Amino acid sequence: MLSYRHLFHAGSFADVFKHVLLTRLLLALNEKDKPYFYLDTHAGIGRYDLSHPWAQKSREYDNGIGKLFARDDLPAAMQPYMDIVRAENPDGHLRFYPGSPLITRKLIRAVDRMALTELNKTDCAVLQTVFAHDRRVNVQLMDGYQALKAHLPPKERRGLVLIDSSFDRAREFTRLANALVEAHTRWATGTYAVWYPMMGAGVIRGFEKQIEAAGIRKVLQFELSILPEDASVMPGSGMIIINPPWKFDTEMRTLLRWVWSALNIKSAGGVKVNWVVRE
Repeated sequence: MLSYRHLFHAGSFADVFKHVLLTRLLLALNEKDKPYFYLDTHAGIGRYDLSHPWAQKSREYDNGIGKLFARDDLPAAMQPYMDIVRAENPDGHLRFYPGSPLITRKLIRAVDRMALTELNKTDCAVLQTVFAHDRRVNVQLMDGYQALKAHLPPKERRGLVLIDSSFDRAREFTRLANALVEAHTRWATGTYAVWYPMMGAGVIRGFEKQIEAAGIRKVLQFELSILPEDASVMPGSGMIIINPPWKFDTEMRTLLRWVWSALNIKSAGGVKVNWVVRE
């Protein structure tokens, strides 16, 4: 359970997909004056050094942020995300990749609040150092699914929960679905963004059915794949979003198609935008 290290995968196409969606969700929350709460259940270390031997082992960032970093033809909707990445690399050379906690800190306002939970003691200690002087941020050593019980519902009544499990345990989709349903029962009006790897249509459809059976409404699904389904490595990843912003499906369909065009390998894969459950 504690063997997973995201540093092996930092900056990959899956990170780009996840963080582009996260950025657009946060910007949508910023459109209203009222404060909001952000919970990151599997927060990691916050910032990843791509020169580290672990990141260099498979260099997954080459097929992700490495393809985008120097481009000057980004769509306007991509710019906030890329501005954050480039700010971590002021000399113009890609070395550091910001995880979801740092991306969120760049976008939240003074009135907003963040809670970051991480179960790995070493990673949590690093995360605490990164956010040591930010009073808006609470970092805790805690299981991510327990964090849903501890922090929801928030006093702000509006906000975003990012659930980004490592999927290094058996039956993770079932555990994830159960935790998500329970969290939604506690806080039905919040926005939930749930990342998952593409691990077979049957497994993912079972995950969708659990959500449908719980009676949750407004469930939007995105998937981005850049490799054929029979590839020896993960061909793509997805994200389930509960209570997405208005017209988020239309906005992100266009943006993710551009991301796919920039990242795909030999025209493989594609983009999927699907309402699992409408209102």
